Amino acid sequence: MEPLGVIVGVDGDVSTVGMYQMSNHADFLWDGEILNGPKVGAYMTILQNDIKIIATVVSEKIIDQQNTVKSEEFDNRYSSNSINRIILLKTQGVIEDNIFNLTSKYVPMVGNQVTITTTKDLNSIYSITNNEPTICIGESVREEKKIDLPINPFFASHIGIFGNTGSGKSNTLHKLYLKLFCSEYCKKIFVKSKFFVIDFNGEYTQEQQFGVNNSNKKIFNINTRSPQDVIPVTKEYLFDADILSILFDAKPATQIPFLRNALRKYKRIDTPEKFAKLECGLLITLFRDFRNIEVRSIEDWVQNSLNIGVESDFLLKISNILKSYYSNLVMNDEGKKIFDNHQFTEYGKEKLKQLESDMANAYKKLSELRKLKFFLEFQKIYETAWRKTNVDFINPLFKRIESSINNLESVINIVENLDGCFKGLNIISLVNANQDVKRLIPMIASKMIYDEQKLKVTEENKVGSTCHLIIDEAHNILSSDNSKSSDSWQDYRLSVFEEIIKEGRKFGFFLTLCSQRPADISPTIMSQLHNFFIHRLVNENDLRMLQNTVPTLDMSTFRLVSSLGKGEAIVTGNAIKSPLLLKVYKENLIRPRSDDVILTDLWQ
Repeated sequence: MEPLGVIVGVDGDVSTVGMYQMSNHADFLWDGEILNGPKVGAYMTILQNDIKIIATVVSEKIIDQQNTVKSEEFDNRYSSNSINRIILLKTQGVIEDNIFNLTSKYVPMVGNQVTITTTKDLNSIYSITNNEPTICIGESVREEKKIDLPINPFFASHIGIFGNTGSGKSNTLHKLYLKLFCSEYCKKIFVKSKFFVIDFNGEYTQEQQFGVNNSNKKIFNINTRSPQDVIPVTKEYLFDADILSILFDAKPATQIPFLRNALRKYKRIDTPEKFAKLECGLLITLFRDFRNIEVRSIEDWVQNSLNIGVESDFLLKISNILKSYYSNLVMNDEGKKIFDNHQFTEYGKEKLKQLESDMANAYKKLSELRKLKFFLEFQKIYETAWRKTNVDFINPLFKRIESSINNLESVINIVENLDGCFKGLNIISLVNANQDVKRLIPMIASKMIYDEQKLKVTEENKVGSTCHLIIDEAHNILSSDNSKSSDSWQDYRLSVFEEIIKEGRKFGFFLTLCSQRPADISPTIMSQLHNFFIHRLVNENDLRMLQNTVPTLDMSTFRLVSSLGKGEAIVTGNAIKSPLLLKVYKENLIRPRSDDVILTDLWQ
């Protein structure tokens, strides 16, 4: 290949090249192939002895050699014989033994000649070394050459996919995992790995989505208006003081200590009979110490029992005891005393035993969340009856408990363990969920499956399986500034995902984030991503976030972000040697439910 120019200046990794006259063409025909000329973004080769230094064109301009006469009559500027073309090249790496490597070992020198990068050298730049398994999701925009992406460096990493709405990011996310699931490893992938998709807009719930059939896929349609599917959640994980404090937005002064003490007692109650015995024992104590307690405590005890579903005339008689307590004349229909001399009579104890049995049966029918709720209600009586705690400090907590349980009860199923609860690919669709559930479910599910994976790896002392969490529209839950959430909720939510993205890799847990607003995602999370697919972005804050957090994105490539076409993306990160401008193939049959609406077709 003939030299097209010579280096006339070097400043760090940027070289100034004076071009020869015959170099001013957009394309060149060489050995029967059409190669790109030296235009912005194209690859060029700097020849230094036997070394080929690969660089990209970042800018070009012309210099006029006869720009000395200022008059209009004798102005000789910009004539065919007076200008020289100057381009700036940014060094990307070198080709040694037909292998492209990123290195700063070789620095261009003044006098080095510059030529077009041949097809053979382009193959070296785009190729994957050491027989690395690959997938192909698109082709290079400039060279119209299929691009292979290495499986291991990409999928064993945290991935960020960003772009404005309509830029093609959902197609990229889907295509990336579709090609993985259709690769030569398709039969073994779901044996050793599980994939979870948090889908806020219901884009990935169609048949054969991601190329996976129902034998390996499970879709959870979370609908708070008309309950459908439920998410399995382990009892051990959900009934944790820290989790419940966040879910119930408990305040640190009195409400969190109350929850912690109550949960310690609750975990010791493993049968309905123990629950009923404990609460009936509380009733006996309340009557025995009647003069020193708040009278409404017994009224609350009776009301709680009725709310559980206990059907007993004895409950009504207990209420009547309060009205005639001082006369001590409360009798049943057969003329036998129930209560006498500050304690239950033998007959009263028999009635209490029957009440205890009725309470155990009613308690047994409750859901796990309702069991917890009613236990907390009785604990409130225990804490406030003797004025150890001001009831006014506790009551607001129970309003939030009721609200949270109402939201969660129809969308989660509490289980002892997760065996058999999930398949290889699990899609959690939240399109029909209310805002509170959209806020709760991703955090609960993500933390739970991360803890399960972490425990498994710790016990086995090796990564024998992996877990991949994919979050579409990630800004909905990973924002560092969410005015709809309390401070404690926001802090916990971010700490969960920051731990996942910081520590997950060593436990075989990997995160893929897809968002149209990277600036809304926590900077800590953004800074820990390894590989990026960047579609068109125009918002200044989003561009600034990328510029500050993507170290492999050079300035010349960064300037292209706001002018990318639909489906075009800049691919950069640890998994590839240099940033690529990729045109992602659009899937015609199996694709996300995110196509543009053609209004004229509707109107016809």
